[in-house]
Amino acid sequence: MGSQAVPSSDKSRGRCGAGVGYRRTGRASARSQPPPFHDTRAYGDDLPQGPPPVGRHAPWFHGVVVLYVGTSGWQYDDWCGVLYAARMPRRLWLEEYTQGFATVENNNSFYRLPTAETFAGWQERTPEGFVMAVKASRYLTHIKRLHDPQEPVQRLLSAAQGLGPRLGPVLLQLPPTLRADADLLDGCLSCFPAGVRVAVEPRHDSWWVPEIRAVLERHGAALCWADRQGRPVTPLWRTADWGYLRFHAGLAQPPPRYGRQSLATWVARVSEAWSDEADVYAYFNNDLGGAAPLDAVAFARAAARAGRTVSRTPQHLTVRQA
Repeated sequence: MGSQAVPSSDKSRGRCGAGVGYRRTGRASARSQPPPFHDTRAYGDDLPQGPPPVGRHAPWFHGVVVLYVGTSGWQYDDWCGVLYAARMPRRLWLEEYTQGFATVENNNSFYRLPTAETFAGWQERTPEGFVMAVKASRYLTHIKRLHDPQEPVQRLLSAAQGLGPRLGPVLLQLPPTLRADADLLDGCLSCFPAGVRVAVEPRHDSWWVPEIRAVLERHGAALCWADRQGRPVTPLWRTADWGYLRFHAGLAQPPPRYGRQSLATWVARVSEAWSDEADVYAYFNNDLGGAAPLDAVAFARAAARAGRTVSRTPQHLTVRQA
């Protein structure tokens, strides 16, 4: 999950395929201004139905406390005919994504750190108020393994500053073989200046000890709440006054979709840990088959119905027919 490679069949064309086997429910123009409020209508018949949820609707601009809901990445060929119209040129995918979602987690930056000019280009291509979380380069997390972090962190932030006001949290996803080291984590987090939100996603069980929790709390860094197969794979520690969630794969059909009850349970967990006055970022990484945007919409709808202030999600999606 998370790779955004272009299949060989589409490399030359740089566009979506023919989209055979899909039913289109409508699509907003890529050149029109996104709606200012969260809208829960017209999601397709495999998502919860009913009237728009009761509760506060979130103004669409960065700085308002809100539950930000989006996906991990946006360049997936599986999303042709789901989020993107069939044969839509790849160069328009980001603009189309921002028509529906107000946030994205950029995982391109993990595989190869983009230049400041590339980040600046993303700022120019996204509307005011859009929030882009940035996954830290694997050079820092997987090659250096958090050792000697000052130069990699400085290089990351120097490039990411090209996003300007679009810059959201920075995600440190640690390799599954990296065992807990409180001093190592403390040294890395100390390299980030005040005002930069950092979420940490450890993936080895040795990290679930009080010393690690204390380091995260001291730096105001959020422990990333991660889900696999519909269950949390991390402790549900509230280590900061803001939160960060990642959904990797659910158990519903078709895989790797999440079921309604699973998503409702996660909404309840968020509400128990953070009031509606806190920023929480939630990203779906189950990209296969267009599951991520569909589940992001379903999660946002469930959260809005529970009274959470939720960032906007697409008004129109295409649902794959069985």
